[in-house]
Amino acid sequence: MQARNTFTEVSAIAYDLRRTAGYLVADRGGRVVGRVECPMYGSAPDVPDALAVRGGFLSRRRRLVPADAIEQIDGATGVIGLSVDRDEIKSFL
Repeated sequence: MQARNTFTEVSAIAYDLRRTAGYLVADRGGRVVGRVECPMYGSAPDVPDALAVRGGFLSRRRRLVPADAIEQIDGATGVIGLSVDRDEIKSFL
């Protein structure tokens, strides 16, 4: 008897966060967090580590969405899906 191999689908696509300005961001439950204002750089000067997301048109507060919290980016619709809830995202001025 031969053993069968099982494969799971794994995505190894690296997201280019520099081109996501204006994308809509939704949390794990599908609730809108806001729109991407700009990428945020930290450990490397040319690779963004997070996104600054603005909650509303007149809102001053922004949320800092780390790159590891991003589950998927749909370039066709301009939506970023997160793997965390909105309450788990840190906010800043």
